[in-house]
Amino acid sequence: MPGQILVVGSSNTDMVVQTTKLPAPGETVLGGTFFMNPGGKGANQAVAAARLTGNVTFVAKVGADIFGEQAVAGFRQEGIDTSYIQTDPAHPSGVALINVDAAGENCITVAPGANAHLRPTEVDTALTAVGADTLVLVQLEIPLDTVTHAISEAASRGLRVILNPAPAQPLPNELFPHLFVITPNETEAELLTGIRVDDLESAGQAAQKLHNMGVSNVIITLGSKGAYLSTGTESQLIPTAPVKAVDTTAAGDCFNGALAVALAEKRPLADAIAFACKAASISVTRMGAQASMPRRTEVAD
Repeated sequence: MPGQILVVGSSNTDMVVQTTKLPAPGETVLGGTFFMNPGGKGANQAVAAARLTGNVTFVAKVGADIFGEQAVAGFRQEGIDTSYIQTDPAHPSGVALINVDAAGENCITVAPGANAHLRPTEVDTALTAVGADTLVLVQLEIPLDTVTHAISEAASRGLRVILNPAPAQPLPNELFPHLFVITPNETEAELLTGIRVDDLESAGQAAQKLHNMGVSNVIITLGSKGAYLSTGTESQLIPTAPVKAVDTTAAGDCFNGALAVALAEKRPLADAIAFACKAASISVTRMGAQASMPRRTEVAD
């Protein structure tokens, strides 16, 4: 039976403008389509996992406002356990302002709001309630002390932890030995290791440095090229299907949610990555964050 997935992270409302090109500093770009979507890295990954039939519990904090109410209602519709989502009366729900150009590239500004006030004790409540085979998935859009506490506490309970180190930022050295898997993209891998990742050789060098820092398994996502896996004893590139990208906004979140589902199903790492690459390749062909997450049947097809 698959294990439970505990996602600890952020919930935002994405305000998206799709236009022909991204504005340069000081430039106004006229024309485009505006829409709002539920987003936030934690929420995106929780929804991705739930749509792929994962047993998902989400730990987050939202504001006492319409954005927060709509977000929680949406999670429940997806079948996500929302028992550990806190409502913060003092801070608004998080929002993200997103520009997407004709090639599917994006730039994002986030106002974290209540996400910035998710506390370690609020994560502990959920960790004490989950089973011994639970897989914990964490990102970096909540306070770093909460991330660090969640990871160390989960590891002390014998739970496997996946860290998606995004948005990119420096991390304390004591965090790395607690990780079962880390999933940086090229930019995040460079920030963490100081090694510019632009080919398989440099990906291998960055992965080895992360192993030296204590991480058991390293997965460096390489966009349209797929994902590079290093277990410390062997490595391989796992390709993704070629598709025409429309919006890459939540591709990494889709990948991580799908990876968590496959690992909770006890699949080998390489198989889990192949499954995650398939899911992510579907997500980039659609606009939006959570709206782009595929169902299990689509990935199977």
